[in-house]
This record gives sequence, structure tokens and C-alpha cells, in this order.
Amino acid sequence: MAGHSKFKNIMHRKGAQDKKRSNLFSKLSREITVAAKMGMPDPDMNPRLRLAVNAAKAQSMPKDNIQRAIDKASAAGGEDYEEVRYEGYGPGGSAIIVEALTDNRNRTATNVRNAFAKNGGNMGAMGSVSHGFERKGLIEYPASAGDEEKVLEAAIEAGADDVESSDDGHTIWTEMEALHEVAKGLEGVLGEAETVKLAWKPTLTVSLDEKDAGTLLKMVDMLDDDDDVQTVWGNYEIPDEVMEKLG
Repeated sequence: MAGHSKFKNIMHRKGAQDKKRSNLFSKLSREITVAAKMGMPDPDMNPRLRLAVNAAKAQSMPKDNIQRAIDKASAAGGEDYEEVRYEGYGPGGSAIIVEALTDNRNRTATNVRNAFAKNGGNMGAMGSVSHGFERKGLIEYPASAGDEEKVLEAAIEAGADDVESSDDGHTIWTEMEALHEVAKGLEGVLGEAETVKLAWKPTLTVSLDEKDAGTLLKMVDMLDDDDDVQTVWGNYEIPDEVMEKLG
């Protein structure tokens, strides 16, 4: 079990995604619809749907919107989304994985390629960078959930693999197959998590200087603004002093 996180910026700027809400509900709705279509429309019987609904609730998405997204899965003539993953390299030799849900592969591929190309990156083939990541379960709690010792104890008891605590909150990693079970165990002690989802965790990270970090964050923001893009993962670390300079 690890303690303090050295890599608070691994996914990308904590807050960048949190503060940009313009297209967040549409992304959440899309994930709910896809999850409901792939399994039962009942969150209790469909683990992926349960994750999607919990993620939507964590962002204060209204119940009516959630139900509408579930209903859309069985509606005739609805959009047919497919899961697509793109991989490539960003500034400073950083490795980037982009997960998308799209009804038009050509449009999404073009948009993602442009985001890479305009910000000093190169989109690669499938598998070009994912070998440097592990597929893991990710659970996040705010700092208010408890101190480091309390969260670590709860995580060990629930069967988690690793805990990273900082002033920003707590990040708990699990084996992919154990995500639901660990999340349930933690909920009994710490309450409902802010985030429960599958993640790409880098096995090694690269530290970026101010120039590369600024360019990379522009690329991440450009990708995040695309309706088709659900999540952006990376293996980069942005030192605190660099983040302060970037504002």
C-alpha cells in the first residue's frame, strides 16, 4: 500500500474536467445509454450501468435525465454508439489513451487526430502505448471522507490494492475484477465515492516542464471538449511548481 501520491496530475489537471460542465451531462448520458443497451436496463442487475448511474449522480445529474438515458437504450431508432480507443504520444514523450463512444468513427478519429497534431502529438496505432498502462479499478474520495489513516484502513479491509492520499483527496486502486466489491465495502465506511470506474494506470510516468505541460493541457482540453470523447488518460506528471506557473 502506498501513501501520499506523487502523481496528482496523472489523468490530467484535477479540476479541468471538474470545472467544465458544458458537455458533461451529454457524455454521462451516452455512457448510461450504452451500458443499458449492453446489459439489463436495471442498475442492480447491470454493473456497468450501476457505475454509469453512480457517476451521473456524483455530478448532480437530475434523476429524469438519468432515466431518459436508460430509456433511450430500448427506444427504436436511437443512436447506435460503439466504444473506440485511440492511443498516441503527446508533448514531452507522454503517452495518451483516449476513450470514446461514437456513432461515427470517421468523425471521431479525425477530431482526435487533429487534437494530437495541433498540440505537438502523434496519434499511433492501437496498442502503441497501452502496453505501458495497467487496466485497473479507480475509486476517488474527497479529503473530507476522512484522514489518510482512516481511508487506508478502510481500503485494506475492503480489499483494495493501493491508496494515494493528498490534500486534494484519496485515490484508491483495485484489481479490475474487484472494483464493484471494493467500492461496496468502502461505501459502508466512507460513504458514496466521487468516482468509481475502470481506469488506465501508467506503470511509469514522465515529468513535464512548463512548455510541454502547457501544450499537453491544451491538447487534453481540446479532446475533452469533443462530445464523443469520454475520458483521457496519460502517463505524465506535472510538478506542483509548474502547475502554479500555468495557473
